[in-house]
Amino acid sequence: MPLPDPTRRYPITLPDGTEHKGTVFLSEAVDHPRFEAGAFSYASDFDAPEDWAARLAPYLFPFSREKLVLGKFCQIAHGVRFITSSANHAMDGLTCFPFAVFDPDNMSGFQPDTRDTIIGHDVWIGYGAMILPGAQIGTGAIIGAGAVVRGVVPPYAIVTGNPAEVRRYRFDRDTIDRLLVLRWWDWPVEMISAAEEALLSGDVEALERVVPK
Repeated sequence: MPLPDPTRRYPITLPDGTEHKGTVFLSEAVDHPRFEAGAFSYASDFDAPEDWAARLAPYLFPFSREKLVLGKFCQIAHGVRFITSSANHAMDGLTCFPFAVFDPDNMSGFQPDTRDTIIGHDVWIGYGAMILPGAQIGTGAIIGAGAVVRGVVPPYAIVTGNPAEVRRYRFDRDTIDRLLVLRWWDWPVEMISAAEEALLSGDVEALERVVPK
C-alpha cells in the first residue's frame, strides 16, 4: 500500500470523501521557528485547533531559546502537551517568582531553563500524556496515556505513570539494536511502502530482507 502524501495537511480521507480535520501531519500544520516535526509525524485532537503548535506546546514562543524536535512517523494522541523549557522558573534563589517577566527592561533574554525537548522517530504518545522540559524520548518508545515524562526514555521502551517509569521494552536487546541500525524511517518512501508487511509483522528478519543488497 502506498504511503499517504507527506505534504498533505490532512492525511486522512473519510469514507464520504471529506478530509478529517482532527488529524494533521505536523510538518504541514505547524509554522513555528522553534518547533520541528519530521515527515509523517501526526497529531490528532477531537477539538482540532487552528494553531497546532500552541495547542501542543503552549509555552513554546517564537522568541523561546529552546526547541521542540519530533522525528519522523511519530503518533500524538488527543490531549498530549509538551511543557517546554520556557515554562520553567528559576529555583536557585529564595523564591521562584519570575520578577523579570513583569519588567520590560529585563524581560529580554530571561529564561532560566533552555533545554531542548527531543522526540525520536516512530514514537507513540498516548492520550493526555505530558512531556516535561528537556525530556529526551528515544526512537520507538511508547508513552502511555496520562504519563508524565521527564528525563531520558530509552529507545523502544514502554513507559507509564506519574512519574513515568519503564515498564518493559517492546523487543529484546538484539532486535532493538538491529532496528536502530536499519533506520527504516529514513528509507525512501517506496522502500517503506514495500516493507509495510514486514514492519507490521514484527519480524525484523523480514524487514532486513527488504534492504537492497
